[in-house]
Amino acid sequence: MRDLRISIAIIVTVLLSVGVIMIFSSSGIYALQELGSSTYFLQRHLVYLCVGFILMALVMAMDYRLLSQYSKPILILSIVTLVLVLIPGIGKEVYGARRWFRFLGFGFQPSEFVKLAVVIYMADFLARKQNRIKSFFFGFIPVLCVLGVVSLLILKQPDLGTTVLIAIVVFIMLFIAGTRIGYLASIVFLSLPAAYYLIALVPYRLRRIQAFLDPWSDKQGAGFQLVQSQIALGSGGIFGIGLGKSMQKLFYLPAAHTDFILSIIGEELGLLGTTAIVFLFALFVWQGARIAKRTEDPFGYFLAIGIVAMIGLQAIVNIGVSIGAFPTKGLPLPFISYGGSALIMQMVCVGILLNISRIQDLL
Repeated sequence: MRDLRISIAIIVTVLLSVGVIMIFSSSGIYALQELGSSTYFLQRHLVYLCVGFILMALVMAMDYRLLSQYSKPILILSIVTLVLVLIPGIGKEVYGARRWFRFLGFGFQPSEFVKLAVVIYMADFLARKQNRIKSFFFGFIPVLCVLGVVSLLILKQPDLGTTVLIAIVVFIMLFIAGTRIGYLASIVFLSLPAAYYLIALVPYRLRRIQAFLDPWSDKQGAGFQLVQSQIALGSGGIFGIGLGKSMQKLFYLPAAHTDFILSIIGEELGLLGTTAIVFLFALFVWQGARIAKRTEDPFGYFLAIGIVAMIGLQAIVNIGVSIGAFPTKGLPLPFISYGGSALIMQMVCVGILLNISRIQDLL
């Protein structure tokens, strides 16, 4: 599978390179105005990249099958971090959300670690329970309990987007493993009242849904971000207005270098630029799925499926939000958006995926 490893490495390298360029382009003026240095976000992003490359190299050098032995301790550790981040004085609260640890001026978001921890645990569980996966009590309830604990702690931060993402990834892994569709459908049905409560009865989430349905009806309020995103994408046309020439990044589009960086790419590089990004993510999912398909070890197979699904879904959601296909969610574009813990954990995931491919060649 050497050809697949090379392909994945090239795709990720291109996406990371685009991220470095576009983070500087989208944040330079804002950083200069607000923080006194046009390279403030770029410098921090490069630090995160270095950490990510180091961890990715370490993960690639080990045997991924060791993760199976430590799946439960990893999951427990991740849950402990979710508890700690909710404690005042330990977790950092920003705009009413308590999602980060702060250390030496840098932040770490434990929910990013939890995403990978849950995927590792699920891969180990499904590999061990292959003959009982259709059992409601032994193959489904344990997963539901773990997912419930993790979801409640992340919702407490609050972070509905990450909760939904983790749940969908878990359901995809269960479906591929052969869990009865009726189990999955029943949980989705039973969760509808909770979804209504979490959206309709929480004002800021309800405003997001209303803005998603008709952003132009409140273009100076709840729909402002989505309207500005659509203006940016529309302004770019087919070829874009030129790298570094975006107007929306001039304090019009909030989160231009994080959640809505694709909109700046569309404005500066046009439809061709955004199409190229979509194509690269599609190719990443395709090649990652091929690695999973060729993996004979059950743990490695499910682990690869979980990693590819997690990164692919996050890319789909971010792209969908930028173009107005989904309500606004705080999920960055993998490998491209500015962000420390998200970027680092995504690179660790790629390291594991490449490691699975390498070990299979040695077997």
